[in-house]
Amino acid sequence: MNILMVAPEQIPVPGNGSVEICMLAIAKRLAKTEKVTIVSRKSAGLQPLSKLGNLTIARVLGGSSQTYLSSVLHYIEDKQYDLIQVDNRPHYMTAIKQAKPDTPVTLFLHSLTFVPASKAVSKSIAFSDCIIVNSDSLKHRIAQRFPQVAHKLNRIHLGVDIEAFTPSSERGRRKFFHVLFAGRVIPRKGVPVIVRAMSIVRKQVPHAKLIIVGTGKANYLKELKALAKLHNVDVEFKGRVSHTNMSSMYRAADCFVCPSQQHEAFGLVNVEALSSGLPIVASNIGGIKEIVKHDSNGYLVNPYTKIEAHAKWLISLAMNKKAADKLAKQARKDAVERFSWKRTAANLIKVYKRVIAG
Repeated sequence: MNILMVAPEQIPVPGNGSVEICMLAIAKRLAKTEKVTIVSRKSAGLQPLSKLGNLTIARVLGGSSQTYLSSVLHYIEDKQYDLIQVDNRPHYMTAIKQAKPDTPVTLFLHSLTFVPASKAVSKSIAFSDCIIVNSDSLKHRIAQRFPQVAHKLNRIHLGVDIEAFTPSSERGRRKFFHVLFAGRVIPRKGVPVIVRAMSIVRKQVPHAKLIIVGTGKANYLKELKALAKLHNVDVEFKGRVSHTNMSSMYRAADCFVCPSQQHEAFGLVNVEALSSGLPIVASNIGGIKEIVKHDSNGYLVNPYTKIEAHAKWLISLAMNKKAADKLAKQARKDAVERFSWKRTAANLIKVYKRVIAG
């Protein structure tokens, strides 16, 4: 099978964005049995064409959405594929389907961000031959928003590199209690909730510390630092950490938090935490509950808007090492059995073979 994967225009492949991380991981595993090409934007320091066995990464001119789409269309003009996958950009998918009407074109959605309930998106999304979504929660939302394509929806959970993200042998023997947050530092991710929760935690666990990995606007980061100081929370802002270095961040932590205050389709950081043997304390919202199983590999927080609810489970983890170890072992087991990239790629190829067969 000859598969083309079209990346969004904002971040090159390889890159630190979750969509780009997923695309490359899936492509590498598909390329073990199939011929795969990723089209991505050009970027300084990256060759126009990279090859790794059956995987080719072609980088074309970007600059703007329209320039990038034109470059992609020019690149594929004289090429034939068995299937084309477009990630997170319904209008790219439509233009590509119109350019290649005889080729199955699929839309791989990672979130609701680029599919607002509008007439334009509704018209565009109908051109897809198949739509892949990363969670049952996202599948339900898309089906509600665009019922005319409900029959095209296929849920395939994302994965994690279980060999790169591994548990620390030191965890459980350390005197500190480090709580890790990783992701975009924006209001919807709920960082203020966890900062305030940590102020409660530290009254019973004085050695508790919050580690925040990710970037955000300067003014927002300033507000968070002031909030932490006001509530006497020991917090360290790590800023941007490359994905290749993230495994060390997980191994240095004792638990992972995902205090999202708005719908999360999946949450790649959650499966990376599981694979690293980290118990998770997460908001019970969206697709998170498809990853985090309450009192099995972590704790789901209800109501997730309340700081006391988050603090309760963090204190439980810090004070009960035996229970925390049990959750940690199950977290790793779940990652290996349920969320490997090998499993993701295998499920995807099954769907694509059906699409090609018609």
